[in-house]
Amino acid sequence: MTESRHSARANQRRVAAATLIGTTVEWYDFFIYATMAGLVFSQLFFEPAGESAGLLLSFASVGISFLFRPLGAFLAGHYGDKLGRRVILMTTLIMMGGATTLIGLLPTYQSAGVIAPVLLVLLRIIQGISAGGEWGGAALMAVEHAPAERRGLAGSMPQLGVPLGLLLATAVTALMTGVISPGDQFLEWGWRVPFIASVVLIAIGYFVRIAVDESPVFQEIAEKKEQASVPIVELFRKYWHLVALAALIFVGNNAVGYMSTGGFIPAYATSDAVGLSRTDVLVAMTFAATVWLISTLAAGIISDYIGRKLTYQIGYAWLILTIWPLFLLIDSGSLVKLYVGLGLICIGTGLTYGPQASLYSELFPASIRFSGVSISYAIGAILGGAFAPMIAQALLDATGGTPAIAVYLIGMCAVALIAVSLVRDRSRIDLSINNQAEQEIGSTVFDKRPAPTRPRQMSGSRR
Repeated sequence: MTESRHSARANQRRVAAATLIGTTVEWYDFFIYATMAGLVFSQLFFEPAGESAGLLLSFASVGISFLFRPLGAFLAGHYGDKLGRRVILMTTLIMMGGATTLIGLLPTYQSAGVIAPVLLVLLRIIQGISAGGEWGGAALMAVEHAPAERRGLAGSMPQLGVPLGLLLATAVTALMTGVISPGDQFLEWGWRVPFIASVVLIAIGYFVRIAVDESPVFQEIAEKKEQASVPIVELFRKYWHLVALAALIFVGNNAVGYMSTGGFIPAYATSDAVGLSRTDVLVAMTFAATVWLISTLAAGIISDYIGRKLTYQIGYAWLILTIWPLFLLIDSGSLVKLYVGLGLICIGTGLTYGPQASLYSELFPASIRFSGVSISYAIGAILGGAFAPMIAQALLDATGGTPAIAVYLIGMCAVALIAVSLVRDRSRIDLSINNQAEQEIGSTVFDKRPAPTRPRQMSGSRR
């Protein structure tokens, strides 16, 4: 028994490492694009549109990938529920890395004309499809391998890949702008290096992930031949209300996250209106990613003690209270105040992101879980962060100030707070196929039937 327990824990550590490293690599790729869109893509690919319109088009190219996340989520959900979690994780990793590397090799508008932005957008679409399938697989691998009492901590591992990816992306970009290719060199060739370097990270992620076992929950499903014939149809026929609520729970975090740690704020803070230097702002974003990383891990651990729902509610209340001060601090033009504002807001983004993998996994039954978590995540990303930087830029152009942007983000967080308050906390519920029928009971406050039981046994591993 002791040997078996030791082996299970060793496997859980391998899974945690694989999901953490893999999602870090994927989100590094994703955030490199968002960072460059705010800094140089308007000049490199959309210059004929002019400065303001070029920046809007650059942010729109960030957002368009979100529109294709549902396609990635539908494909990954369907095949992930039928073929397994592991094969999808390998596929999405290769897709994302290949697209990112090719972006670093693209010609600019000046050398290739209109074909350059067209190719850029096509590769961004591939990134969106990959991102739509990546998160669900990583979340389920982490959560389904974990014991019930540590599911929040385990589920925070793929979540940590996002701030780590951002941390890596901004650090590499700051290194390029401040040391290796400062000034005009960055615009000429330095911006390409972070994209091309992705090929090395992809190789690392591939070899780490290929050594991990399939999820024990899917192994059980496959052995009993309990795969849903058309998982997506069953998902929307029986659980459409859960998909809607889960998506809305994500909108506040996603909108604030893409505004505060990528895209709009780096561009705004380095504009004439604020006047901070590009490298200083990128270093500040690195600090923000570090705070987000710590608060995300803490939120996963906290949710194992107080539940996913309460952790979320605290996080969204925090965001609602700190969004307005964030923009006041940025508008001051003080680098120190920028650090304070980003630090405050990233505590809230961590609290509303750390418990997400475990919350989502506990909402859906095993046979359609991949479809449920992936599609909910993708829809929430579209409604929340897809065009948040572009909306913010349009509000800034229309009003000449940031108060309207703050009101917009506060509204998104209020919607998410209401949504999470409408779901029942299902921490430690049995995730195995044996609990399939039970998971159909009482998932929202509108259902008056008894809530499911919460067994404390090791739900993520078979004995």
